[in-house]
Amino acid sequence: MEQNILIIGGNGLVGKTISRILKSRNPHINVFIGGRKGGKTDKDLRIDVTDPSSFKVIVEKKINLIILSVNDKEDHILRFAITHRIDYLDITKPTPALVKAYAIAGKTDVNSRIVFSSGWMGGIVPGLVNALSDSGDINEVKLFVYYSVKDLAGESSAHFMAENVAVPFVYYQNDRPVSIRHFLDTEAFNFSFGIGKRNAYNFDVPDLYILNKVERISDVSVKMTYNSKFITWLLGAFQSLRIYNILSLKERKMIFGSSGNGDQSVFEIVVEDPSGQKKLSLQSLKGQAELTALSAVLHTEELLRNPHENKVYFSHQLHDPLSLMAQLHAYDSININVTQ
Repeated sequence: MEQNILIIGGNGLVGKTISRILKSRNPHINVFIGGRKGGKTDKDLRIDVTDPSSFKVIVEKKINLIILSVNDKEDHILRFAITHRIDYLDITKPTPALVKAYAIAGKTDVNSRIVFSSGWMGGIVPGLVNALSDSGDINEVKLFVYYSVKDLAGESSAHFMAENVAVPFVYYQNDRPVSIRHFLDTEAFNFSFGIGKRNAYNFDVPDLYILNKVERISDVSVKMTYNSKFITWLLGAFQSLRIYNILSLKERKMIFGSSGNGDQSVFEIVVEDPSGQKKLSLQSLKGQAELTALSAVLHTEELLRNPHENKVYFSHQLHDPLSLMAQLHAYDSININVTQ
């Protein structure tokens, strides 16, 4: 059967990276690129997520799977995929948008695979959490993120932080949501891969919601540090003084909109279960865009390879946890260490 895959937002940083990795690993697949301006070839389609009338080309090209790597605030593409029974993989949504889209899909009669993959680095963290626990009875998960301003970064992450840095979010303690704000409540953590001891601060990613509400883990927290200790301290100082509340959206975008030429991306998962505490450390030498794109490709390959039933998924639910970890570890620019 011919496989036609459409990457909407395929001209962006992550979208281009998904296309490159997907084509290199699966040369037999037809990959189409969707963007607001279209393109020069018959594989470049003009699709504007704010204009549903532009979606008819998706049916005309007999698309089997849509990969969404651009912000679709009104969930037009999600609704179109459900209506036309097209498989759907979304890597774009911050927590509030994910909760909304998940509710839309849950109230609809679904006759395709609808996959939400908006967790940290393409939704792989919950799968790696499950790979760490032998019993499956996990008491607590802590995610620590190292973010380098030297790394190549797309606009979406900067826009999310600019829009939400002054808005409280929740982490989970004793199975209850606790309201917090970004860049407060410092916790010292010794990062791997030569980074060393850093202060890490509150940070909102969809894994907080997914690990608590879907995986039923009672205590979940996420904290971030930047490669620059001064920048990390400054962001925390701005929050403590409520400076973000008086800045315009444009000014906040200037703060979070920096992008370099490339650097490593690192995150560490600390899991506590009845057998004790384990830590998984993951380093992407080519940065966060490469890792996010690879994760999307692994989810895509899993959908193509195995007959998962038609329903709504979070991406980690497609995989055997140990197999997912092994596939990530096998990629040439990714290093994974597990310690007891």
